[in-house]
Amino acid sequence: MSQSIPASQVKTIIFACEAGMGSSLMSVNALKKKLAAAKVADITVVHKPAREIPPTAQVVVVHKSLADVARSKAPNAVVVTFKTFLNDPVFDSLVKSLAAGTDIVATE
Repeated sequence: MSQSIPASQVKTIIFACEAGMGSSLMSVNALKKKLAAAKVADITVVHKPAREIPPTAQVVVVHKSLADVARSKAPNAVVVTFKTFLNDPVFDSLVKSLAAGTDIVATE
C-alpha cells in the first residue's frame, strides 16, 4: 500500500463500497459536489464495489470495514478510509488536499 501520492498525480478516485447502493452512492455524489465547489475539475470519481477495484487504482476511498479488501485489490493505491458515509471529516480533508495540491495521505 502506498502511503501517499501527490495531488497533481491523481486522475481518478475510486469510491468503493460493498454492494454499490444507498449511502455509498449518496457519498459519491457529495464528494463530487465538494470537489466541484473547491474547483477541482480534473479528477474523476468512480463508484465501484470493493471487490472490483482495479489493481491500477491510485486513490481508493472506502469504509473502514472494507479497507483490507481495497488494499488486497489495489496494493499500490493510497487507501483513504472513513467511518460514516455522510459528512465524515475525511472527505473534507481529501478535497482540501486536492485543492491545495498537497499529498494525499493514506489513513488506517
